[in-house]
Amino acid sequence: MTVTTPATRNLITDYYDVIASAVRQCGATPGDAPGTPGFAPGFDLPELTPAVREFYAAATVSWSPLGEYGGHDLTMLDLTANPGTRTTKTFASMVIVARAVEHIRRTGDRLRIVTPTSGNKGVALRDSVARAYAAGLVTPEQLSIVVLAPKATRHKFRHDALAADPRTRLLNPLLRYTGADPEGVKALGRAFVDEHAATVHAKHGVTLWYTLDLRNYLVADAARAAFEADVAPATGARWHAHAVSSAFGLLGYNLGRDVLEAAGEADPADRPGFLLVQHLGTPDMVLSLRHGSFDRRHCPAYTRDEGLGAWTQDADPRFPAVTDDPAEVLDPTFYTHRPVTSPAMNALVERHGGDGIVVSRRECAQRYPVAREWLANAGLTLPADPARLREWSIVMALTGVCNAVDRGLVPAGHQIVVHGTGSYCDDYRVAEADAEVSTLDAVVAAVLDER
Repeated sequence: MTVTTPATRNLITDYYDVIASAVRQCGATPGDAPGTPGFAPGFDLPELTPAVREFYAAATVSWSPLGEYGGHDLTMLDLTANPGTRTTKTFASMVIVARAVEHIRRTGDRLRIVTPTSGNKGVALRDSVARAYAAGLVTPEQLSIVVLAPKATRHKFRHDALAADPRTRLLNPLLRYTGADPEGVKALGRAFVDEHAATVHAKHGVTLWYTLDLRNYLVADAARAAFEADVAPATGARWHAHAVSSAFGLLGYNLGRDVLEAAGEADPADRPGFLLVQHLGTPDMVLSLRHGSFDRRHCPAYTRDEGLGAWTQDADPRFPAVTDDPAEVLDPTFYTHRPVTSPAMNALVERHGGDGIVVSRRECAQRYPVAREWLANAGLTLPADPARLREWSIVMALTGVCNAVDRGLVPAGHQIVVHGTGSYCDDYRVAEADAEVSTLDAVVAAVLDER
């Protein structure tokens, strides 16, 4: 590693040009016209005025060496500094809201973001909208957001600035989906926009923007690669480890590498490999990577050990050796089955190296004291009691790294960069939902008050 002390930057303002280049690289263009289901604003970002810089102020990132484990140098790429979110979703959400601000300023249109979410994305978008209000970039009447999240992630949502004010709460509803399948939020959100965008625009003069598009997240995450090249360019073999649901963050990082290499600012020979870390509830990306299929029959068979009071297996080192439940949901944020991003991620691992590993809560608990010590040295605080954690991403990633090293999955001498994408505990007031919904009619009633 080329740095021995933490390095900190603003991931957006310090790398605005890289984000703009990433937009061009992935061919991102505006969607259909306002008032249509396919609408998306352009990818133009506002000029970096003092107010815009104030809006972006929480978008900080740091690079902190953790030490050595099993012959591998470990570093934390901490993406959780924003106190309003404590997750990496801050960066993409700020860019999404900034695009909306620029569109509103340029056209005079009124926009309403509609986002299904497993939790963190919705929290971050709400935080970004509130920051845009506070910085004076837009008013609640110009820009608002509808968040649709599954009931299993109720504990993820904090009572925020939008919920604290009756005016902004009315315009920015938080909807709790009570259906059996958490992923149902995606289809329901899409259906609402598809069937009601034209009516909402005609009756209320508001354009709906359904933001669940991979490119919305790739362009912001491209700045991760620019930050790495700035503070600690690879000087040897390196893997990036990431707790993933769909691996948007790593695909965005890879886009950033494309941008840097095209500009001659990074060497293609130094591009790192990737370690994907998942949980038993949704191990789909690891299954696809290792077997070319999402079929759960490729998971190892577990045997009940009554002495341990747990389930065990020793047939596959890429799956937990011990778990309380072979279908355990360690963290409901990781809820995507059969992700469409798997083929692209598989190709990157095949080309640049890497692997995948699945972890259990028991394994995370075993690693927790060491993880807590490492993170404290990097300026991140974990609660003494792991039961207080409400976001397990960083602990999952560190556990996956240690297990992969111990099981010989990481080639000797490789540096490992752990993407710290989320960590928070129960130190906030949980937000109350504005409505519980399970059908399209219920969403319409809650959002449009058309009962």
